[in-house]
Amino acid sequence: MIGIIAAEFEEMNAIREYMTNCIEEVVYNLKLYKGIIKNKECVIVQCGVGKVNAARTAQILIDKYNVEYVVNIGSAGSVTHALDIGDIVIGTELVQYDFDITGIGDYEKGEIFEVGKLFYSDKRLIELCKESIQSENNNENKMMLGRIGTADLFCSDSEIHKRVKDEFDVLCVEMEGAAIGQVCTLDNIPFLVIRSISDTPNGNNKVDFHIYLEHASKKAAEILYNLIEKI
Repeated sequence: MIGIIAAEFEEMNAIREYMTNCIEEVVYNLKLYKGIIKNKECVIVQCGVGKVNAARTAQILIDKYNVEYVVNIGSAGSVTHALDIGDIVIGTELVQYDFDITGIGDYEKGEIFEVGKLFYSDKRLIELCKESIQSENNNENKMMLGRIGTADLFCSDSEIHKRVKDEFDVLCVEMEGAAIGQVCTLDNIPFLVIRSISDTPNGNNKVDFHIYLEHASKKAAEILYNLIEKI
């Protein structure tokens, strides 16, 4: 069973459209959809925005559905001019850039006590995702592999973008991926985060996000659909 988590309805619905034999279930007030994608059993869920929602949902998938893999898909804001709207970022590792316990000891920003700073996506899933994108790529959008930053913050300030990029060496920012990564790492479940860029550091992020969310969601879902066949 492959567990698929998206924060927004548009992100979740874009992949649900590929599902057959779909059955709706409710667990702890979460609406989940169980069915088949590319002959693989999958369960899809909209977790809601933010790290707590994401972590809670990941644990439910692991506990209640015994998932073998967790994939988080959705949109993200670029913090580099190298990425444009619709481009794809495969998260090789993730960091919670709003986590800061530097005031109580010799810790780096983003480092979590007794857990660490970076959460690493599964290498096999990364390679399979890369292969599926390259085999289907029509050169419409770029693909980049690299670090993704997560925080309970919709980042629309270009100065914050620059600081986060410089301090944490991330390609893009979002609000769920590293929390899912932390849960999966602690539970020894392979995971992957795939993000399509919905807004860029241009001072107009809030408007761009709403305009391009659906496009970014469909792009990420298309990539996941092709990946599932290879898992």
